[in-house]
Amino acid sequence: WISAMIRRSPTSSSAMRSSLSIGAACMLSVLVFSMIILQSSNLLSMSLSRGSAAKGRVSPKYIAPSKFFVGGQGASSSFTKRVGYEGSSARCQSVGVDTVEAEKALEKVAGKSLLKCQPIGSGSAAPIDRITNMDLEKQVNTSDEWIAQRTGISSRHVLTGTERLSTLGAQAAENALQNAGVSGEDIDLVIVATSSPDDLFGDATSVAHQIGAKNAVAFDLTAACSGFMFGMITAGQYLDTGFAKNAVVVGADALSRWVDWNDRNSCILFGDGAGAVVMRSVSESSKAGMLGFAMHSDGAKQEHLALPFDGEKQTLESGHQPSKGGYSPITMNGKEVYKFATSEVPRVINEALANAGMTAGDIDHLLLHQANIRIMEVVAKKLGLSMDQVITNIDEYGNTSAGSMPLALDEAVRSGRVKNGDVIAFAGFGAGLSWGASIVRWGDA
Repeated sequence: WISAMIRRSPTSSSAMRSSLSIGAACMLSVLVFSMIILQSSNLLSMSLSRGSAAKGRVSPKYIAPSKFFVGGQGASSSFTKRVGYEGSSARCQSVGVDTVEAEKALEKVAGKSLLKCQPIGSGSAAPIDRITNMDLEKQVNTSDEWIAQRTGISSRHVLTGTERLSTLGAQAAENALQNAGVSGEDIDLVIVATSSPDDLFGDATSVAHQIGAKNAVAFDLTAACSGFMFGMITAGQYLDTGFAKNAVVVGADALSRWVDWNDRNSCILFGDGAGAVVMRSVSESSKAGMLGFAMHSDGAKQEHLALPFDGEKQTLESGHQPSKGGYSPITMNGKEVYKFATSEVPRVINEALANAGMTAGDIDHLLLHQANIRIMEVVAKKLGLSMDQVITNIDEYGNTSAGSMPLALDEAVRSGRVKNGDVIAFAGFGAGLSWGASIVRWGDA
């Protein structure tokens, strides 16, 4: 443009006009050549990145929150949320994302995501004896309508005096093994999450023996209503490190043993039940089923939901007075527990989603501890999910503590509602107080 203006100027000489034309042409040539070199370099970089990923030289990484891809050409919503684990750097470049920022976002949260394991089978078991709301009308001042409206519970199953929780847990575990097509001898780890074992020293070894897991190490985990989810995360750690190849996690409780059946506030809530999952290790992060998780506890609020020791004094011949073991019935501050659950549970689910690099929109199913249908409704609403996505069987079984989530899960798996590859947001909450969440991809996706 400058050269053209000078040519038109009556004061410019012929030599000046010629020199400026040559200079402009040279500058244009340099500019075009530079652009060609830059584009070639980008293409070569992308090609090398893709090649490295294909040959396994790129460290497996899970995609970060989808904000880094929204608006990029050719990036669909499913792609931005569930993009693969490898070669993501090249994908970032293809949509114009700063590679340094993208690499930081793609890093998994250390210790809180991508455990190399998969849940591959489920099982459950419940006692035959069933107490309905109408049965409780004869016991305390209540009604079927009052209980159902406030809790969503219509009945609960309870162990009789001669039945054992360890037997119920073993039955659930055996059903899970059959569902997964795995033998008890192939199990390396058995975790039983319970707060009400038959044996105060623990039920896990008994369960392992009953299912033929003679090669497994077995132990109990006590975290009340959060127990099963904490147990899955614990098993996931052992599977991720290579300590175990196959694990069984059982959630089982018999809190009916510790209910005051004359207390209308607590006797309407609790029942007995057990559920289990079989988990296996996988060699590649791209097949990981434990995508992200978070766990918390707050002992300052323990008094709101407790089953406290209540020993009796006994006097020895020597005059010493050691306590004789015993426990009081369950005590609960319902209002405080409700406030705690409806505020902390949505928060911890979002935390687990963030650790997985996902959002609530990625969730296929929401599975909460089956404490109260009203809590489930509030949590689903805060997450922007519909009740159609919530897995629940509280109507039939009530609150079975550590058994509630795996019992409901097994029903959903066997009915075909939960399918391979589905993403489930688990959240447990309860005594301790304890709470946590895990984002799990079901089966071998």
